[in-house]
Amino acid sequence: MIKIYQKYLIKNFIKKFLLISFVFFSLVVLLGLLEEITFLDGATENYLLPYILTTLNAPITLFEIFPFIFLLTTLYLFYELSNKDELDLLKKNGLSNLKIIKILFFLSLLIGVFNILFFYNFSSKLKSIYTSVKNELSDDKKYLAVVNDNGLWIKDIIDNKTLIIKSKKINENYLQEVIINEFDEKFNLLSVTRAEKIDIQSNIWKIYEPQIYKDNQIIKNKNTIEIQTNFDKQKINSLFSNVSTLNILQLFYLQRDYKKLGYSSDEVTIHIYKIFSTPLYYGLLTILSAIIMFNFTKTKSLITHIISGVALSVLIYYISYIFNIMGANGKIPIILSIFFPLIIISIISTIGLININEK
Repeated sequence: MIKIYQKYLIKNFIKKFLLISFVFFSLVVLLGLLEEITFLDGATENYLLPYILTTLNAPITLFEIFPFIFLLTTLYLFYELSNKDELDLLKKNGLSNLKIIKILFFLSLLIGVFNILFFYNFSSKLKSIYTSVKNELSDDKKYLAVVNDNGLWIKDIIDNKTLIIKSKKINENYLQEVIINEFDEKFNLLSVTRAEKIDIQSNIWKIYEPQIYKDNQIIKNKNTIEIQTNFDKQKINSLFSNVSTLNILQLFYLQRDYKKLGYSSDEVTIHIYKIFSTPLYYGLLTILSAIIMFNFTKTKSLITHIISGVALSVLIYYISYIFNIMGANGKIPIILSIFFPLIIISIISTIGLININEK
């Protein structure tokens, strides 16, 4: 049976989590709405469309900032408990600091499991619809996928075949260190083409000395081959940025197809690990945030706590960012790139927990 004090803590945490999530969701919608209005300027007479597109895109963005939300939720909860002297009241009734943290840790884990099983898959589905709608609104019914930390990603459809193109960088008229994944209508992987350089001055790309992975064979071509696309240098430089998302099941299918082809699936694996490590990430940030609050005095203002939380989030974000990039580039093992930041947080939290129950 859940005791009264446990119900009280759980209820307050969830209320504050939902409140802060709503605030961030509203900010995401507001910023996204401005972007969609700019994109749709003069393209449609449907005044509701910018709101629909923004709503479709907002959940996946919210998922990405959930760790920050968990940290602020815990800061807010402990600030309020401390200001109302409810922490002292809980201690007088035999509830230690460690027990409070334990309750919130497992609650964060449960919310994290719900997020990856339901919220993420739901958000990725909305994102897929969002991408499809924007495909229809673009001039050639195709849509450039993403520019992210790993380089340039392009999604293109030619003759009922889907091309997913990744390039590490653009240098003048060329894409460099390029990988082109070709899929059929059912999104089965047909081939992978790798090249150090591709000329993109026109819609007909020139691929220099490509290596083609197909039917478990590698075909090396010292000549230049050409492929038809919907994009050239000018269009690539002017197109908006978008994130193409897959649900968890689709990620596993893509990973399987890469392995069948003998092609590296490191980046897909990293993304899967990141998704499944999120509950632990939420729980550790909740512990870390609680430790910070137990070491603050009541004289500190709410703004001070918020600034501390933001600074901590930025630090953790950059640590994770650096290790994820190193993992994607093969400089460190994939598992280490995901879990080393969590290990750092765990060590810091363990040190903080050693004396926390004395406060």
